[in-house]
Amino acid sequence: MPVKTLSVPTADGPADAFAAFPDHDGRQRHPGVLMYPDGFGIRPVLREMALELAGHGYYVLVPDIFHRHGPAPVIDLPEHIGEEARTAVFARLMPLIRAHTTERVLGDADAYLRFLTTRPEVDAGPVAVTGYCIGGLLAMRTAAAHPGRVAAVAGFHGPVGADSPDDLRRLLSGLTAEVHLGHAESDMTPETLGELDRALTAAGVRHTCEVYPGTVHGFTMSDTDAFDPAGLRRHWDRLLPLLGRTLTAG
Repeated sequence: MPVKTLSVPTADGPADAFAAFPDHDGRQRHPGVLMYPDGFGIRPVLREMALELAGHGYYVLVPDIFHRHGPAPVIDLPEHIGEEARTAVFARLMPLIRAHTTERVLGDADAYLRFLTTRPEVDAGPVAVTGYCIGGLLAMRTAAAHPGRVAAVAGFHGPVGADSPDDLRRLLSGLTAEVHLGHAESDMTPETLGELDRALTAAGVRHTCEVYPGTVHGFTMSDTDAFDPAGLRRHWDRLLPLLGRTLTAG
């Protein structure tokens, strides 16, 4: 299964990225999936997840969301991000996350989706967007900004619904994609989950929105203390059928 290192042109300079896709010697095209990493960025665990998804027939593009601050990785990360390391790492990452404004998010999203249309391995149909942690929010913003292009969006342990009701309504107002949101038990109270579910319903969005039992924030990431194997399996059990309903895998 090929993994190709790429450089994606954006309005603010090139963004490091990689793509994973089935190896058919260029004879077959595949639906595109834009995968936003969590706040820790591009690293081996994201390559593993992209390869897993590519094995089901998709071209998976994973960009460096912090490309304005230098080549990936922007900061050095330990092989395993435990609780002690997490505090120090986030102290360095939070200024970058705060600097990633909605304007920057949407400009980059335009560039990533435009890049997918140029790839000879990607078919011309709709794409899906998925993301983890902050990437889940970026995925939702991307889907809302491109209703004619994005058919499915999934976010896992992401801060969707954490903002004010008005911000949430604005986020959902342009959304036409089918949505799955898988939250960590530590991220979402039943009351907040109910509010988010009602907002999605009121916006007419086809969706599933649930808390994954026994999980904490970051449960999909095997290089962190938050990793939960059952939570990761549930994530695949939700993501793959969503893509199967909305995209045609080659």
